[in-house]
Amino acid sequence: MTASQPPTTAEELRGAGLRVTAARVALLETVRHGDHLGAEAIAAGVRHRVGHISVQAVYEALHALTAAGLVRRIEPAGSPARYEGRVGDNHHHVVCRSCGALADVDCSVGEAPCLAASDGHGFSIDEAEVVYWGTCPDCSPGRTT
Repeated sequence: MTASQPPTTAEELRGAGLRVTAARVALLETVRHGDHLGAEAIAAGVRHRVGHISVQAVYEALHALTAAGLVRRIEPAGSPARYEGRVGDNHHHVVCRSCGALADVDCSVGEAPCLAASDGHGFSIDEAEVVYWGTCPDCSPGRTT
């Protein structure tokens, strides 16, 4: 008996009820292989894979992929939106105040949503979004190169 293969990108798109196009496959793969990319960087990655695509088409595809739960949109205060392929685990992020570098931070306490609200106001809470702010090692004072 062989282990089952993970679904292909096209199968994931179909499974999410989305039409499979070369641009969507390239976009999803670009996001997943990137590091918290913005729309312009994603567009460049898609163009490298399949040729021309408008930034508007990238935004429309990102919206569809985000709504389908295949991509996560991150928008730290004062920063443009970025996208990642790590979804479903309710991890958090750390952002450099100086250069804007962004990195994943796993939940520090418990299971998702990783934090308990002091008062849920009757909401059924299923996710917590935490952004840690600081200075990355490259921007830290005293760093020598």
